[in-house]
Amino acid sequence: MVFTDDTELSLQAAVALANTAVDPDTLTTVDDLAEFVTEQGFTGRIDGDLAELDEVRAVRPRLRALFTASTGDAVGLVNDILAEYRATPRLVRHDDQDWHIHAVDDDAPLVTRMLVEAAMAMVDVIRADEMSRFSVCADNSCEALVIDLSRNRSRRYCSTTCGNRNAVAAYRSRQRGDGTASDR
Repeated sequence: MVFTDDTELSLQAAVALANTAVDPDTLTTVDDLAEFVTEQGFTGRIDGDLAELDEVRAVRPRLRALFTASTGDAVGLVNDILAEYRATPRLVRHDDQDWHIHAVDDDAPLVTRMLVEAAMAMVDVIRADEMSRFSVCADNSCEALVIDLSRNRSRRYCSTTCGNRNAVAAYRSRQRGDGTASDR
């Protein structure tokens, strides 16, 4: 494990949220947001209305900027988020989770909790000098973010779909190169 469980979960949720904006947009309805919140395990206040959906959709570019920033720029972005929402870290234990950090109240708006959790997780990333764990998908037709939490830092694609598409393309290219396969 590169980071603590709660840090990894927060990073994965924030990258997943940023990636909902990649064509096609997968966060267009209140139901989409409810499904996302459930899948990512967010707790606390959930309003479940259009205003909340609009707020969450609006922060996706900010998260993308955070994950694609240089270390120095990421520090500024993290500090801005933590100051803007007056984050006050505290240890909590709830549900089936062991001790972890919350930095805003559970009744804070969902978008606030999403941003602050991402910023707090990025504190660990920056302190460990691990910004290279983030990249853009190596598939030329994809703009999704990739978070590589593997030990050998081998993840290049945002999904199995992109990885498979590129593996097939590479295979077909090799086959054409040695004259054993034709285009179909």
